[in-house]
Order: sequence, then C-alpha cells, then structure tokens
Amino acid sequence: MTATLYLGTKNYSSWSLRPWLAAKKAQIAFQEVVIDFDQPNTKQHILAVSPSGKVPVWVHDDLKIWDSLAICEYLAELAPQLWPEDQATRAIARSVVAEMHSGFVAMRNEMGMNVRAKQRTIALSDAAQQDLARIEQIWTELRGQYQANGEWLFGKFSIADAMFAPVVIRLRAYAVNISPIMQSYVNTFYHDPDFQQWIKDAEQDTLVVPRLECGQA
Repeated sequence: MTATLYLGTKNYSSWSLRPWLAAKKAQIAFQEVVIDFDQPNTKQHILAVSPSGKVPVWVHDDLKIWDSLAICEYLAELAPQLWPEDQATRAIARSVVAEMHSGFVAMRNEMGMNVRAKQRTIALSDAAQQDLARIEQIWTELRGQYQANGEWLFGKFSIADAMFAPVVIRLRAYAVNISPIMQSYVNTFYHDPDFQQWIKDAEQDTLVVPRLECGQA
C-alpha cells in the first residue's frame, strides 16, 4: 500500500512543503491529501489522521508519523541520500536543520509563507531582520564551502534544503533585500521541477485565509 502524506493548504503550509519536497527529491512514492485550513471541517479531518491535531502527517498502513522533521528523518532511512554522506558534513546539516526547525520565530510570524504573494511591502521588526541576517550567514557559509559539489546548500539536495524551502518562498513573497548568494540559491529552487510543481499547485488554489495574509501588495 502506498503511503499517504496529509498536507495543509499548499499556498500557506510551510511545514507541509518540507517533507513533500524531500519525498519528491528522494523519489519515494506517496499519495497526497490536502486538508484546507480554516474550513468548518478542518479540525475534524486533521484529527482523523493526526495524533497531534496538526499537518503534515505521513501514513503508511498502521504507521503514522507527524512533524515535518520526523517525517524527513523517516524518509532518510528509506533514502539515505537525503543526508550528506560524510559524517562531519551530516552533523553540520543536522545542526542547521535543527536551527531552522526550532528558530526564526520572528521571521515566521511576520513573513508568513504565501506562494501567491509577490514582493509585498512589509515592515519587519529588528528580531525578524536578525533572523534574515542569520539565514544569510548560514546560506553564504555553506554555499562557499560546498558550491563545488552542486547548487544546493551541501552540493546535493538534502533535508537542509527541504527545511529552508519555505524561506525561499518568503523571499519572493515580500520585498526584502537579499544578497547575490541568497538570490542564486533562491533561483536554484525556482529552476527545480519538483519545487515548481508545488508552486503551480499553490498558485492554482483560490482559497484565501485572511489570518495568514500579511504585507501590502
């Protein structure tokens, strides 16, 4: 039986994008079911499949895995190439993944993921600007060290790239200044066919959730 990945609305659900993209890049077969946010039956539908009451959730037979990073780690057990091969490099990758998973709260709150938004103006707090500066530092250091191995953070695509994918969308959605290195990394995503499929799906979705809209068009 093929696994099923239950997702939130693709335009807004940053956490859903991460394991979806990891599975696609690892060529792991799955069916997807989108549960739209803020609908009368949203909570009921999510609770029917998710022990945490949140999406995403990976379901395979009797196995349920919730939380984006937990799903990605499970996928990496099926497809070890989702982590760098070298032990030391893999440790660095896990460090930046953990930092993304637990940090950058101000940026998340002030720059919600919104695929359909394009260069909206937004006033960022000092904390959000510091988050962006730290992300720039991470990307710049990793690209400087691993660029000879490919276009992703560690050369080849890894879970680290999946975790930062929603940030890439945010940088297109809002009018913020980014460095040439950051722009090059953003371009890597927008030239990727799997990532482009998510973008296409999200742009075709007409659902608007007011509480998740921010910035001025």
